[in-house]
Amino acid sequence: ILFLAHRTPFPPDRGDKIRGYHILKHLAARARVHLIAFAEDDRDLAVPDDLLASATIVPRAKPMWRAGLEALAAGKPVSLTAFEDAALAEAVRTVLARQPIETIWCFSSQMAQYLPAGGEYRLVMDFCDVDSAKFAQYGREGSGPKALMMRREGRLLLAHDRAVAERVDASLFVSAAEAALFEDLTGAPRVSALPNGIDTVRFDPAADFAAVEAGPGPLAVFTGQMDYAPNVAAVDWFAREILPLVRHQHPAARLAIVGRAPTAEIQALADLPGVTVTGEVADVRGWLAAADVVVVPLKLARGVQNKVLEAMAMARPVVASGAAAEGIDHNGTIRVGADAAAIAGACSDLIADPAAADALGKAARARAIAHYGWDAALAPIDSILSADSVR
Repeated sequence: ILFLAHRTPFPPDRGDKIRGYHILKHLAARARVHLIAFAEDDRDLAVPDDLLASATIVPRAKPMWRAGLEALAAGKPVSLTAFEDAALAEAVRTVLARQPIETIWCFSSQMAQYLPAGGEYRLVMDFCDVDSAKFAQYGREGSGPKALMMRREGRLLLAHDRAVAERVDASLFVSAAEAALFEDLTGAPRVSALPNGIDTVRFDPAADFAAVEAGPGPLAVFTGQMDYAPNVAAVDWFAREILPLVRHQHPAARLAIVGRAPTAEIQALADLPGVTVTGEVADVRGWLAAADVVVVPLKLARGVQNKVLEAMAMARPVVASGAAAEGIDHNGTIRVGADAAAIAGACSDLIADPAAADALGKAARARAIAHYGWDAALAPIDSILSADSVR
């Protein structure tokens, strides 16, 4: 198997890398896997020696301004030109020439440009999310030149993804809702869901991890990559509009924003009453365990949110927006709010009733164990690998 990834899955410390790591681990237990992937920093270069048949990691250093100019000149989406690299293309050609590859697993549509043209291989395209829909939404909600670029990106990326889906043996998405959306938008064949999972042994309130001294007062926690635009928008909304409503009921209530690479906008939120910005932490489990409520107020979300699954597995009560909860089969084990008042109300109610919050968290963990263990989530891979080509 040749596994192509837009970001090396090591270390598995953010959403897409976690999914990539567990899929790669599943595949490596069944076949010799050759990894070709991009690295964004030095930590991405540390690849385990015992998991893979080979690994080629290519640093990705192309600036976005250059990718944008290339995209405009070539009539392509920036999502593709940002990952267009001669060294990686040569690595793909080398592995295909030297190794008896049967299946190519392509992780994220940016990497589909490296798929060979012929029908010699089984091709599996893991789109993860319908990213074109995300850009289209940015375009609808924005204004000016940036909105025009977002609409262009959404249109061109959807056309690219439709063409890719027509030629591969399987197109996979993280949820049934994402798969259905893609089918509706493209009419593409052979589309199905391969859901995200969660390591319920590691994310267990009884596991061995360092406790966090979070301080006095009820604590709401948000975790995530804090230079990712939807996360930035979510915590800004919560800190400025929702937290004051919660503090009206519980004056000592606080928000901890936990995650790497906080932007200047995020760091400025620490000046607001009750807000803490931690930056990168070694282990989010301590902060999740300290939370009276975990909040996921994303206005824009695609697929399954790992941050929700992690909080559920840690038996914490979760309050999420409708967008963040859409891909989660939670069966009522998380609270969902449609607007700032509803989210604040749900948080306030859980803070006021610790017994109900504890019961909700325990129910969420039971749901995570039953429906989101990685072995169960990735079981469909085996039938994909054994199926005859249907193209």
